[in-house]
Amino acid sequence: MLRLPLSEKALISRIRGRAAHRGPNAVRLGIGDDSAVLRVTRGHEMLVTTDLNLEGVHFKREWHPPESVGHRCLARGLSDIAAMGGRPVAAFVSLAVPGSLAQSWVDGFSGGLLNLAKQFGLVLAGGDTARSPAGIFADVAVIGSVPSGKAILRSGAHPGDGIYVTGALGAAAATLDWLAAKRTKIRAGDFPQHFFPAPRVEIGRFLREKSLASAMIDISDGLSTDLAHLCEESGVGAEIQAEAVPLAVTGKERSVRVALRHALHGGDDYELLFTAPPGKTVPRHISGVSVTRIGRMVRGKRIILVDANGRRSKLAARGWQHFSCD
Repeated sequence: MLRLPLSEKALISRIRGRAAHRGPNAVRLGIGDDSAVLRVTRGHEMLVTTDLNLEGVHFKREWHPPESVGHRCLARGLSDIAAMGGRPVAAFVSLAVPGSLAQSWVDGFSGGLLNLAKQFGLVLAGGDTARSPAGIFADVAVIGSVPSGKAILRSGAHPGDGIYVTGALGAAAATLDWLAAKRTKIRAGDFPQHFFPAPRVEIGRFLREKSLASAMIDISDGLSTDLAHLCEESGVGAEIQAEAVPLAVTGKERSVRVALRHALHGGDDYELLFTAPPGKTVPRHISGVSVTRIGRMVRGKRIILVDANGRRSKLAARGWQHFSCD
């Protein structure tokens, strides 16, 4: 078995060879120099997002195959670009790994990342490598483009706007509960929403091009927490109909039960949460993905959950937080 460390030069050359392909015109020079060179198109603005991925926090080697880790690390950034209505252009990956790690793990990681990049015409344009004293760390930056002044922000929602989500929620969190319970060994292919999430880039661009969304955010930390972020930036409150929240189905033969708590607070769904003014007609499906209205924006700052019997309760932001005050 080939083990790390290859020399840094050999490792970069190995990744560079796998990443090499003709990319969009926005990337003039990728891996190989001190900096990548990007063409900033006239009439467009650049989007930049970064995500730090830590072993033991965002993934576990005993649970997640390396292809899934690479895919998920890039999916986080692509979902951020989608939430702005942008087009992804390039990615930069800084990877720190222990010297005892098998080279096959790094190959699997880069393969999963590059396969997802290829789906969106994205170029791996650079990054950095280092030996980690313990654990795997992957810092992924994604560069995107959006027409000037057209990025969809979190701050554009108004009272009366409808609240919508793409796809279905809760599969990723329910899968983690399943893994933590160690009920049985599972295959990543049976749980694609968790192991290989699909960033909604096409939907984000559609909403921007059709001027449908007044505000938008991706659901990475949980519906309750990400809705709270959007409400805070827009200076409004929200009412969510519990029965309207679409619950995912996951697992081989639908073996994993997805509860409302998974959908509200679980995170890692990488679906889009957006608002639209009352006069806009939002399609029920976009790019083959369902779109569901789950509530409306209201005046004030409270976020309320309304159950099937009309009972109203505060919807607290109980999704993922790195620095919670427990």
